[in-house]
Order: sequence, then structure tokens, then C-alpha cells
Amino acid sequence: MKVVDFLKHKREYLAKHPFELKDWMSPTIKDYWIEFLNKANNIHIISWVKEHKRTANGQQNEVVQPEPIEMNLDTQAVFEELTARLGEEIHVGDWAMMDQERINNFGAVTEDMQWIHTDPERASAESPFKTPIAHGFLTLSMLSKLTDNVGSDNLLFPTAKMTVNYGLNKVRFPYPVKAGKRIRARSTLMSVTPIKRGLEIETEVKVEIEKCRRPGCVAVSVIRLYF
Repeated sequence: MKVVDFLKHKREYLAKHPFELKDWMSPTIKDYWIEFLNKANNIHIISWVKEHKRTANGQQNEVVQPEPIEMNLDTQAVFEELTARLGEEIHVGDWAMMDQERINNFGAVTEDMQWIHTDPERASAESPFKTPIAHGFLTLSMLSKLTDNVGSDNLLFPTAKMTVNYGLNKVRFPYPVKAGKRIRARSTLMSVTPIKRGLEIETEVKVEIEKCRRPGCVAVSVIRLYF
């Protein structure tokens, strides 16, 4: 039989006797195969729905537009001021002392009393820094004070009724803060977004160590101001 005739014969045979892959599978593999096909079909259906988004009568769904944010006078004033300063350094805080007492108190509260933080004698003998260093999270926890967002006579946003720490998008500790060093924060404005009854502000905060080229902490801070 010629090759052409053989292929023609097989094609006719397969047309009369459809081949089902699952018929050749063991029961366990067959279950996995059926589950795979169901997931594939679901993904296809979801993709189709996203692309077409039709209602039952065949009409295109209307895109729901978000309601505009209404700002009061105080909010509007701060928003306009900050929008004009995007990308600029908007704050340099006062120096704060990172002394051993502060480090010990933080270690006691957080139950992190590692000798590299709390034992000056051992740190002097064994640590590469030759002195205790502050916990990275201690430096981070001081951002509210260092950025004058709370507890200051010179608040950065004095017209806001309330300032809420909304979180951090990125945190790094490039260099340890040694006990006895002073630190301060420098804040660069990254974005300002109107929200209900206020503003969401994103800043890059660098914690500067006195007489040190590298910062002790770099964090992208997100706060919300309510007016």
C-alpha cells in the first residue's frame, strides 16, 4: 500500500471511529485531564466575557464612571500647594538622638534584646561596628516624629484635623544607625491624590545619619490627611 493510500485509509477510519484521548488514560490521570479541561474552558469563558461584556439584550454595558471627589477649601488649598511641588523635597526634620536608652527600651517592648543592640561591652569587642546599633524597626517607628506628622509644634500639615499612617510601599535599611548618633528625616513628595474627606500623600523618606554619607533608612511612606 502506498503512503498516500495508507494516510487516506487512516483518515477515513478516524472519521468513523473518533479517537478519545481520555479512553486510553487510567482513572486517576483521566480525572486530572478532565479538571484541566474544565479550568481551560473557564479561563476561556472569563476571557470572552471580559472582552465582550454584553448584556442579555445584546447591548454594550455602560462603563461606570467614578464619582468625582469634592474637596472643601482647606483640602483644595493643600492639594494645589502640594501638586505644584511634586518631585521636590518638602520637609527636613529636626535632629533626634538615637541613644542607648531609647534602643534598650525598644528592645524590651519588642522582645528583641540581641547583644548587637543592647550590650555595649560585647558590641565593642565582637561587632564590626564596635558599638551597639539601633534596630531597623526602631528607626522606622520614628518616622512619624521625624517627619513632623504628629506630636510637634511645627506640624507639616497644620490644617489637617487628623493624620493617619496608611502604610509603606517600600522599606530599606542601607546603613546601621549606631548608638549615640543623631538622625533626621528628609521627605520628597511623590504623589498627592484626593480621597473622600481628604488627601492621600506618598513621600520618599530618607533618614539621614549625622556625619554619614549613607542613610539609615529609606521608605516610601503613605499617609492620609483628613480635613
